[in-house]
Amino acid sequence: MENISKLILALFSSTGQQAVKVDNQFKVMCVVLHPDSPDVFLCGGYSSVVKAWDSRCCKVVKVYKAGIQQTLKILFLRGGQDFITSTDCVSRDSADRTLIAWDFQTTAKVSNQIYHERYTCPSLALHPQEESFVAQTNGNYIALFSSQKPYRMNKRRRFEGHKVEGFAVQSDISPDGTILASGSSTGFAHFYDFHNARMLHSFQAHSQPCLGVSQHPILPTTVVTCDWAGEIKIWH
Repeated sequence: MENISKLILALFSSTGQQAVKVDNQFKVMCVVLHPDSPDVFLCGGYSSVVKAWDSRCCKVVKVYKAGIQQTLKILFLRGGQDFITSTDCVSRDSADRTLIAWDFQTTAKVSNQIYHERYTCPSLALHPQEESFVAQTNGNYIALFSSQKPYRMNKRRRFEGHKVEGFAVQSDISPDGTILASGSSTGFAHFYDFHNARMLHSFQAHSQPCLGVSQHPILPTTVVTCDWAGEIKIWH
């Protein structure tokens, strides 16, 4: 469970009861479970490090260090051997820190020359079928990357037409991998053809910035949106 305190809470999804509570020692902005070892989770936030916790013993088992001030998002790649972090670094000499690929076991940086443009990336999403992932950028576009080393950016395909403007706008890929959805600082929800980056549809979802659009895993015409004010809507 993500929050802006220094505490991390893990809850049982079936009952809502607290399973784990740990003091992380820095304000937490992102938490992700390991895809193959759900007892292990990564957390990042207002710190130069990302921590791996084992919920069985409530101890830090690994620490990943980078010359940054804040981790914005963490994304495990398929299999859980590597993961990507996005950070707050946007200076002229920070191309090695905006997006960083890590080896989960060794804590070593696998690649740190992934994204060379001077925009932070507030969210990341893994394609459910193909070897790729996307990064929402504060350049008002979504960038596409290979999830295989060396994680090259696809410069011929990017998803434009929505606004980010400093908000933590999320993106989401449909379970069949054909549609990419994104919120927008304008309150709109946008939907793109994943394979040609063409915008398929958009609509005004909220009066406040729309921070998230999530596509239903079974019902393809159902989506959920949320906004800056905390409002959640279901659309058909």
